[in-house]
Amino acid sequence: MDNLSGIAVFVQAAENRSFTEAGRMLGISSSAVGKTIARLEERMAVRLFHRSTRSITLTAEGTCFLERCRRILCEVEAAQAELSQASGEPRGVLRVSLPHAGDRMMPIMTDFMRKYPEIELHLDLSDRMVDVIEEGFDAVLRTGEPQDSRLMSRRVGTFSLVIVASPAYLKRHGTPGHPRDLEAHACLLHRFPASGKIERWPLRGKTQPTLRAALVCNAVDGQIYAATQGLGLACVPDFIVSDAIAAGKLKRVLDDHISHTGKFWLLWPSSRHASPKLRAFIEHMSAHIAQK
Repeated sequence: MDNLSGIAVFVQAAENRSFTEAGRMLGISSSAVGKTIARLEERMAVRLFHRSTRSITLTAEGTCFLERCRRILCEVEAAQAELSQASGEPRGVLRVSLPHAGDRMMPIMTDFMRKYPEIELHLDLSDRMVDVIEEGFDAVLRTGEPQDSRLMSRRVGTFSLVIVASPAYLKRHGTPGHPRDLEAHACLLHRFPASGKIERWPLRGKTQPTLRAALVCNAVDGQIYAATQGLGLACVPDFIVSDAIAAGKLKRVLDDHISHTGKFWLLWPSSRHASPKLRAFIEHMSAHIAQK
């Protein structure tokens, strides 16, 4: 069991690239983490980390050892899950990354927390492309087709992009009836955090209008807030603005000139056993993110 404990400490340190953060997550001191790693290295006569005053990085041997250790811990987790399935209640820490759309995502998460009180949910609300494996997430929700062969995936919903503006803005500046009319309007644009590219509005037609940027933002929440304040038109996912549209704060425009359907995918490490807590999360997300 001492060896298994050392492996768990090593994996936490490797995934967090920090003895201090690993200690915080394990409830021990950073010096205890360092001593555990040192004992592992001494026992195996190999160096697992390159250490500096600012950071730690895995050696080539440490990288190989990490993959084997992950598989060992997955098998232990699977065995524990099988033994505890009789009692059945999903439990434990679940690390999840979701798009930064709190007004729409948090009600789904709070429903999950009420349904599974024994699960300790750790949320990362971010539009950045997290590395599921390296950052130690149990699952992430993202749009776009899965590309990472190390991950399992399940489509849990669909969405469309829509162009919206506040009634006050449309009253002042008029309602565009054709994509070319957008050249006379203030546009609230989205910049992809990962690539830095401006998101293209999915307008029909070969000739695309030149959009005049009043705002460029890397978070959709910022676009939506500016739109509700009457500062321009925004092209955003429909599920995020459905409440604002229903309340009359925003209106859809150019529906006949826009064509887009996106997919929500839930991703999780293929090497990780689908524990009761992960299965519960997958089923919950599938049930609560509408399929079209």
